[in-house]
Amino acid sequence: MDAVRVALLREVLAGTEWIQATRRFAGSLRASVAPHGGGLLLVGSAEYEPWHLAAHLDDEAAWSGLPELSPTLVRHRVPLGVPAHLSVGLGRLETARRGETLLVVAPDSPGGGLLERVHDARRNGATVLALDSGDRELGALAHDALSAPLAAVPADLDLDTVQHLVSAAAGENSLPAPRRHRRFRDRLSRLADQLTAPPPARW
Repeated sequence: MDAVRVALLREVLAGTEWIQATRRFAGSLRASVAPHGGGLLLVGSAEYEPWHLAAHLDDEAAWSGLPELSPTLVRHRVPLGVPAHLSVGLGRLETARRGETLLVVAPDSPGGGLLERVHDARRNGATVLALDSGDRELGALAHDALSAPLAAVPADLDLDTVQHLVSAAAGENSLPAPRRHRRFRDRLSRLADQLTAPPPARW
């Protein structure tokens, strides 16, 4: 039901700055990853792992035909026995280089340790984007940032909601993938299947 939720959110937020702001940030994300065919690293704070955004971006990558939107989730703590795609630790940020994009999602303080790694990644040429609650240090490191402060208007617009809007815009504002043409009824049927399907088991 994410597509339905996003549509409803956009109706509620019509006339506010948030629709334009989330689409602008999504444009920055696409512009960063598209020329390099991917290299998107997604990391949260020590207390917050952006699982939902990882899953939404992965879905948008498949739906829009833009595999470069599919992120690598970088984790502060990697449990034993998890699949390879879920076992990427913070050390990955030390190898981030030009052509890669680091998207930091931090509803709370990112912490000095993460900020140092983000600074190193930027110094090594990686593009840094941030979705946060207005942290000044993280904002200063980011090439582009979008903040949802605790006092956002409307009051129920939190960072999770902003992530929904950004991930949806990242996929829908892209050029269509070079695939076979589908009739409208086929596309509508596929959309209905996606809306009623259970969440993907990958994340």
